[in-house]
Amino acid sequence: MLQFRIIPCLDVDRGRVVKGIHFVDLRDAGDPVEVARRYDEQGADELVFLDISASHEGRAILLDMVRQVADSIFMPFTVGGGIRSLDDVTQLIQAGAEKVSLNSAAVRTPELISAVARKFGRCATVVNIDPKRVNRDGKIIWEVHINGGRVPTGLEARTWAQRVEQLGAGEIILTSMDADGTQNGYDLEMLEAISRAVSIPVVASGGAGHPEHLYQAYKAGADAALAASIFHYHHYTIGETKAWLAARGVPVRQDCYGQYPSNA
Repeated sequence: MLQFRIIPCLDVDRGRVVKGIHFVDLRDAGDPVEVARRYDEQGADELVFLDISASHEGRAILLDMVRQVADSIFMPFTVGGGIRSLDDVTQLIQAGAEKVSLNSAAVRTPELISAVARKFGRCATVVNIDPKRVNRDGKIIWEVHINGGRVPTGLEARTWAQRVEQLGAGEIILTSMDADGTQNGYDLEMLEAISRAVSIPVVASGGAGHPEHLYQAYKAGADAALAASIFHYHHYTIGETKAWLAARGVPVRQDCYGQYPSNA
């Protein structure tokens, strides 16, 4: 049985971990290296590092910081933000990333998805999709946004998810702009629709505030759950969350002693 992965997300802006609501009103949540090390010690399955202002500011991701984080942890590490070319991806992999997450560049140059998959494999090729509910001609759709949620693309999320799978993506991180930072739960309707539309793993993102929300994401078809506020502000540890899920029958990874570490 495949294990349900618990993945803390570090949204990094100008060298600091931040967290906002609906992609705005950012609050400081600490030093990336210190926060990453804490999650590694707590037993997180993976870590996602997103430089959330790189694409909007038209600059490259902070490679030195990526190296520092990679040198401080042992869990798989996904990096995204500011990626524009295969050379950018190569530098990130060389800096210690196991996977790269494409978002704005995937929309602008879809062939980059295929190029990354050919060079580094599907397992290293992640596409982050940031949809928002919008009214289009009287019908509500999930419209994909890029540049940190600032730019609407006209793409419908379910169609785009199927397209990125065809292009070679091995995983999708699905972040609801409407639910992001609210701690009221994931957009389960969207999550279930996207999970059913593709055969690759889908990571739920945006809205976690309680272990119950991660359980709901699992039941809706997610292969993993990305979370930030719930962990950054010490509402729950990784271990406490895993223990809560395991008690309800969700297959999660334990440590080598069969425990769920709960240290802060």
